[in-house]
Amino acid sequence: MSEVLVVVDHVDGAIRKPTLELLAIAKRLGEPAAVFFGGSDKAGEVAEKLKAFGAEKIYVVDDAEIKGYLVAPKAEALQQLVEKASPAAVLFVSGYEGKEVAARLAIKIESGLITDAVDVEADGGAPVTTQSVFAGNYTVKAKVTKGTPIITVKPNSTSPVEEAGAGTVEEFSATISDAAKTAQIVAQQPRKASGRPELTEAAIVVSGGRGTGGNFEPIEGLADALGAAVGASRAAVDSGWMPHTFQVGQTGKTVSPQLYVANGISGAIQHRAGMQTSKTIVAVNKDDEAPIFELVDFGVVGDLHSVLPAATEKINERKN
Repeated sequence: MSEVLVVVDHVDGAIRKPTLELLAIAKRLGEPAAVFFGGSDKAGEVAEKLKAFGAEKIYVVDDAEIKGYLVAPKAEALQQLVEKASPAAVLFVSGYEGKEVAARLAIKIESGLITDAVDVEADGGAPVTTQSVFAGNYTVKAKVTKGTPIITVKPNSTSPVEEAGAGTVEEFSATISDAAKTAQIVAQQPRKASGRPELTEAAIVVSGGRGTGGNFEPIEGLADALGAAVGASRAAVDSGWMPHTFQVGQTGKTVSPQLYVANGISGAIQHRAGMQTSKTIVAVNKDDEAPIFELVDFGVVGDLHSVLPAATEKINERKN
């Protein structure tokens, strides 16, 4: 059975949930093999976590020559690993870095690339992806017809499966060219922690739009009661009410949570493109003819400033 490489998404050795989801998908396609870019001091702990979720092999790539640079060195290292391992596919988490590294790798190994898949299944051994396209108006299935399939998968596309694999650790040394090191990171500052889940990874997202009038307190109150991430429409971001990092939509972030709650959001096509693959969609809007009601599972016609505090109060009562 061929290996399926899963590129580990982590922060200083703390593995993000979407990586565990990719391991479950890799199991459908072949033998899950994780690729960890990091120092040897973190490798043992990381390997145990990956092993618990089905990794049969863990390639540890020392990031000494990669850390401090942009994505080109990582793409070169993966090219060398793919040439050595000849995997059935390479899976990435769909994010800014994941998609850029995936694209560079696809060019280097002359293979097809599929981005933003919401599901991946095996068809005679070949991965077949499901994608939501044209602003979420169509669902299509696709497969790579040339080379090793390179696929990026949206977070929350499946659930992690805690099933132990062999977890064999193998160190892999890559040779990085000087050309790949021309773009260097000279300074970085960690984002201030909000205590809420990362927007693109959250199982629940509560978003606000123009209807908030700039007051996001009801949005944040409901999000905290649900353990959710906070999102915003382009209108709210353009008005300066929320930073761009909170924007959900075609020019913002794409989310696919189990539950998406849209508040005071009209449902323009730009916003729908960023959240239409959510499993369950709830909308609160004063306008009963708002386009958002065309795609929701549950809709509430009312003022979010009245509806959300009442809902938050009831949720907190149930929790207590």
